[in-house]
Amino acid sequence: MDFITSHFPTILSIIPLLVFIILLLVRRTSLLIASTVTLALYTVFVILYWKILPHLIWTSFGKGIFIAFDIFIIILGAIFFLSLLEKLGIIKNISYYLEHFSRDYRLQIILLAWLFAAFLEGTAGFGTSVAVVAPLLVGLGLTPIRALVVSLIGNSVPGVFGAVGTPIKVGFAGLDTTMVPLISALINCAGFIIPIFMLWVITKGRENRNKEFFEALPFAIWAGIVFVVPSVFGVFLGQEFPSIVGAVVGIIIIYITTKLGLFIPKQHISLQNKEELRRTMHPFHAFLPYILLIVFLILGKIFIGSFGIDINLGFPHKFNLFNPGLVFIFVGLLVALIMKSKKEDTVPLISNALKSSLEPFFVIISTSAFVQLMINSGTNTTGISSSITYLAKIFESSFLPFFTPFISAFGSFITGSVTVSNIMFGNFFSTASTGLGYNTAVILSLAVVGAAAGNMIALADMLAAQAVLGVKNQEHKILKGVFVACMTFLIIVGIIGMIIS
Repeated sequence: MDFITSHFPTILSIIPLLVFIILLLVRRTSLLIASTVTLALYTVFVILYWKILPHLIWTSFGKGIFIAFDIFIIILGAIFFLSLLEKLGIIKNISYYLEHFSRDYRLQIILLAWLFAAFLEGTAGFGTSVAVVAPLLVGLGLTPIRALVVSLIGNSVPGVFGAVGTPIKVGFAGLDTTMVPLISALINCAGFIIPIFMLWVITKGRENRNKEFFEALPFAIWAGIVFVVPSVFGVFLGQEFPSIVGAVVGIIIIYITTKLGLFIPKQHISLQNKEELRRTMHPFHAFLPYILLIVFLILGKIFIGSFGIDINLGFPHKFNLFNPGLVFIFVGLLVALIMKSKKEDTVPLISNALKSSLEPFFVIISTSAFVQLMINSGTNTTGISSSITYLAKIFESSFLPFFTPFISAFGSFITGSVTVSNIMFGNFFSTASTGLGYNTAVILSLAVVGAAAGNMIALADMLAAQAVLGVKNQEHKILKGVFVACMTFLIIVGIIGMIIS
């Protein structure tokens, strides 16, 4: 009884999370039901036990709505953009032209889901890479679920320096991060194994699976190395550049070595019939939408990335004017104009995108409000610490370097953001590392790398990508597909943490 009494806040903090996991993975309810029930249960807890200040309930729900609205715009824009490209036949033409890079599906997929996705994550962040890449992988012949799994696995390592360095700059604001970018980049070198997991997933179930896997294994390892090594040198240009530098240098090196026949399989295998791959437009027109998308993402990030509209509805919020979703919509309309798409063909696409975006919007409201309540629960009339504090203290031990990546990955799982995960746990890691005698920069670096790995299981990214591909309620299948890659990488990072600490 004494144990229950002394650990009651911790138990109450864990219960909603257990309910969420049971509903989602055991009962296999929809994410909307699981997240709504969890939010309702936790709201009761913070009102009756924590006795949170009343205005913070409104603040938490309001913040959750605004956060969800930002992601809603991304989903809306991505669905519209993809629908338009499919309508214009651009996706099929890109699949045709990728044959010129290599006729082998394994090389094509790793190029897109690893290096191209890394560039998108480095420039835009916000899960943009998954929404853009997954449809292209379907165009190459992958099933939607497999395309989502591969895209999510790839949306991990680059997230350490995603959205031009936001996770460290914003996520650890107020903390000493002088050495964090360099240490993070060095730890992140373990991420060279990520393309191996991609290869494992895309060859699964194939008739000659082992042969196809081992033939392309040298290329997968090489693709991992040519990204992570240049990323380390990119740190010296500033923490905004490692993922961008790694992606650009990696693409150039991969293109050269592939043309020289280095590290590539002897047998080229395609997932599509030659007859299905037909050219109906010039390569410039086929790739123009993506060229414009990248250009406007970069320009938007540079020129309006820090600007926003301040909103105060009893709590402060800044609506960022730079949102990848708005770029998706703008570029989509621009492409429709250039390609002379008829108005009656384009307008319904926006309407369909709006309908497809509503369910993910309500799910993200629930998960975001839940996270905000966890953060704000410490401001109460009882003097009880926030539930975030109690959850974090479970792992406050000499094994902190091993547990740190897992805690941060959990943060990304429920928030969908490396940056928000860092905001949630950054102060805890800083305080705990000092108290336990660990190097704070190392612990914070392990945290950001772990949070980036958590992108593989980020529910918000999963929802957005499912909406783009028209897939619903397949979270358990997707989580099952990414689980081994995510856990393996986190274990490796945790072991590295124990060694270097």
